[in-house]
Amino acid sequence: MNDHSSDPGYHFGVIARALGVIDRTGGTAMPLDDLARELQMSPAHFQRVFTRWVGVSPKRYQQYLTLDHAKQLLARKHTMLDAADAAGLSGTGRLHDLFIRWEAMSPGEYARAGEGLVIRWGWQDSPFGPALVMGTDRGICGIGFAAETGAEATMADLRARWPKADFVEDAAMLKDWSLSAFGAGNAEVPVFGIGAPFQIKVWEALLSIPSGHVTTYTDIATAIGYPRAVRAVGTAVGRNPVSWLIPCHRALRKTGELGGYHWGLPVKRALLAWEAARDDASGAA
Repeated sequence: MNDHSSDPGYHFGVIARALGVIDRTGGTAMPLDDLARELQMSPAHFQRVFTRWVGVSPKRYQQYLTLDHAKQLLARKHTMLDAADAAGLSGTGRLHDLFIRWEAMSPGEYARAGEGLVIRWGWQDSPFGPALVMGTDRGICGIGFAAETGAEATMADLRARWPKADFVEDAAMLKDWSLSAFGAGNAEVPVFGIGAPFQIKVWEALLSIPSGHVTTYTDIATAIGYPRAVRAVGTAVGRNPVSWLIPCHRALRKTGELGGYHWGLPVKRALLAWEAARDDASGAA
């Protein structure tokens, strides 16, 4: 029997499959033995792997996937964005629980639709299913999740963001950044935000939301100085190309409903549940 204990890809695969099985139950708790059987693992081994990566037991984690969890988050961990924080993120500061260095593309660069850029890409393992990661020599510029949309559509979606760029397959170049992005490494993760000036403002505001917390589209609009532009903010959130690292999943409607998510609502629910579980587990430690 192979020992996969130090293989991040193996653990990501286990967690991705487990999250999918849990999500399919539609909020009905699934006993540990049944989950382990689905994953062809012993209950004890599955519990150890799952708890290591999520921070809580499978039983506890399922409570974070209930349909009203987003409303509970909004009631308990609603972050009122400060305009100064939202406006001052560019630079080399470390942000939240990931070692992120944020750099935005200039308006002139954006207007060229990627012309002159070499964007490297590769499929990487993640706890949320297959992730398409793209990056330049300045950092990660795209992350898309294919669990709901499919690999072909995910690739077409991200490539269409920068139609004049040259795309080169190079998963190895992106591997260390990807491992750190998804919690299996400690390398600094540079993020290269390729977007229009208004989009960049919205994405910088998203970066000021702590892990395990949420905010609303209205709060973001107010923080960036456009309080009436809630609909435009929602569009910019949806156009964020660097999912997870620029946490568009942390934006909710004022009612506490999830709203939309570019890569599918089950993925958004899993992202929020993962973060909330880890946040609560670290707080209890």
